[in-house]
Amino acid sequence: MAGLAQIATREVMDIRQASDYLGISGDTLYRYASEGFIPAFKLGNRWRFRKSLLDSWMDEKSGVKTPATPITVVPKQKKPVARAR
Repeated sequence: MAGLAQIATREVMDIRQASDYLGISGDTLYRYASEGFIPAFKLGNRWRFRKSLLDSWMDEKSGVKTPATPITVVPKQKKPVARAR
C-alpha cells in the first residue's frame, strides 16, 4: 500500500502511475493520450501526466463545477463616526 500513497503525491506521473491513479489500463491511457482526449505531454518519447491536470479533467468530465477564480468575501466597511466637539 505504500506505493499507492506515493502515486497520490506525485505531481508528474508516467503511464503506469497515471493508469493506476485513474483506474484504467495502460493501453487505454496510451490511446487517450495519443488521441488528445486526456491532458498529457511527451518528455522525450514517453508520455507524462500532471496530477493536477488529470484532477481538473476528471472534474470537467464528471460535471463538477469549480469556480474559475476563488470567491473573496469583503466585509462591509462601517462609516467613520463624527468626532464629538
